[in-house]
Amino acid sequence: MEEGKSESCFTGLVLSLSTVTLQHLGKIANLLNGKIERNLEQAKTTIDLLTMLKEKTKGNLTEKEERFLNSILADLQLNYVDELKKGDAKTQS
Repeated sequence: MEEGKSESCFTGLVLSLSTVTLQHLGKIANLLNGKIERNLEQAKTTIDLLTMLKEKTKGNLTEKEERFLNSILADLQLNYVDELKKGDAKTQS
C-alpha cells in the first residue's frame, strides 16, 4: 500500500475508534440513534485497544502518525478519568 493511502487509512481507523470511545464516554451522541449513552467499560476497552495499537506499531509509524495517535489517546484517557470521577450517577446503557 502506498504511504499516503496507508497514512489515511491509519488516521481513519484511529478517528473511528476515538469516535466510538467518545460515544461510550457520553461526550457525543450515538450516531445511530442520536442518544447520549455512557458505558465506561466499553470506553476503557476501546482505549485499551488503541493503547495496544500504539505498542504494536511502535517504530513503524511516521512521526505525524505517532503524534496523532498519542494526542488522541491522551485526550481519551483524560476524558475517561474525568468520567470516572463523576461516578455512576450519569451512567446510561
